[in-house]
Amino acid sequence: MKMTFRWYGESDPVTLDKIRQIPRMSGIVSAVYDVPPGEVWPRESIARIKAQAEAHGLAFEVVESVPVPEEVKLGGPDAPRMIANYCETLRRLGEAGVQCVCYNFMPVFDWLRSELARPQADGANALAYDEAAVLAMNPLESELSLPGWDESYTKEQLGALMRRYQALSEDDLWRNLQTVLSAVVPAAEEAGIRMAIHPDDPPWGIFGLPRIITCEENLDRFLSLVDSPANGLTFCTGSLGASPANDLPRLAEKYAARIPFAHLRNILRTGERQFEEVGHPSACGSLDLYAIVRGLLRGGFDGWVRPDHGRMIWGETGRYGYGLYDRALGAAYLNGLFEAVERGGV
Repeated sequence: MKMTFRWYGESDPVTLDKIRQIPRMSGIVSAVYDVPPGEVWPRESIARIKAQAEAHGLAFEVVESVPVPEEVKLGGPDAPRMIANYCETLRRLGEAGVQCVCYNFMPVFDWLRSELARPQADGANALAYDEAAVLAMNPLESELSLPGWDESYTKEQLGALMRRYQALSEDDLWRNLQTVLSAVVPAAEEAGIRMAIHPDDPPWGIFGLPRIITCEENLDRFLSLVDSPANGLTFCTGSLGASPANDLPRLAEKYAARIPFAHLRNILRTGERQFEEVGHPSACGSLDLYAIVRGLLRGGFDGWVRPDHGRMIWGETGRYGYGLYDRALGAAYLNGLFEAVERGGV
């Protein structure tokens, strides 16, 4: 297992100097953020991230994410060109030593929450989700600042995109995903990269948009689309764990050989389709992180791990879910879990 930490580049208040001081931190997870989805990443930009990481004693082996453009998810007329560009980006990443690429196939919205800073009893604040609050939102009017929300589209653009998706069924989305994988997975194999799709977060449909990477049945279907070690999963416990129907320890063991990358964190389910993010330890929430780690190792997992969304604690401010302190505590906890399971005999 290699412990890693998400880094958003030079503008990230969590600097590489700070990340390198977290015990047993092997590398960063980052991306080129100034290139529009569907265009090729410049070699110079990739090399710069690698050089910055290595100057701080950190590896750059995992990219999160190479975004899949909406045009590709929709199967639009420009999709073939964009898929070809995606494959070229993978080749360039492989040249630079990247070995794993995380991505998602969520229409329009990336991870979605109803609150970005819900107060908790200990004085921390955290991301939270309440289905009723979300359904009461108008995605064309909300002032929430979330990935893929009003930062990325004007109201007119978002409205047009939502209307295009109204004509797209789940089966259509599956077909478009298979088209992507049929081209991208061979390119990844040639580049020495393992692709790792991120589950939908939360794992159910939102605003009438189809979501398909949600449960065991769909994970089985996904992995069968292109049966290759280069076609794998990002095992995100917070995303899959939002649904109590997902038995995470069992799924971790079942899919371990096809999981190159794991996002490990805890959530507390507070009602039906309601949850808030909490500290990483099992006792803090609804997920048994020890059992999940044991399942991964029993299944033969030997990939990259990162502590996922953290709370804002000790007065820290910054990018919601991506502060330093709580994620550093999470990394220390996860290191301890892996050591305990390994020493105890998987």
